[in-house]
Amino acid sequence: MKMTAFKLKLVDQEYILHKTAWLAQQVKATKKVGKDIKPYYQSFDKFFDYAKQERSALGETNEELKDSNLSNLLRKANK
Repeated sequence: MKMTAFKLKLVDQEYILHKTAWLAQQVKATKKVGKDIKPYYQSFDKFFDYAKQERSALGETNEELKDSNLSNLLRKANK
């Protein structure tokens, strides 16, 4: 349980680092679309997928990802 909490803490720290980097690069990063210049990342979620990193830290597989209902997750944990 402590290891899971530690991994989730690392995901949160990584999120903060990525958020800081994203804010810094938003000032500079652009791409040319026709004659317009647009930001490379339209949203922070495209830069850092928090949910994906969280699932990875929890060690969930694709089958478990389909089961996002909290009651189902609790039932699995109690088995």
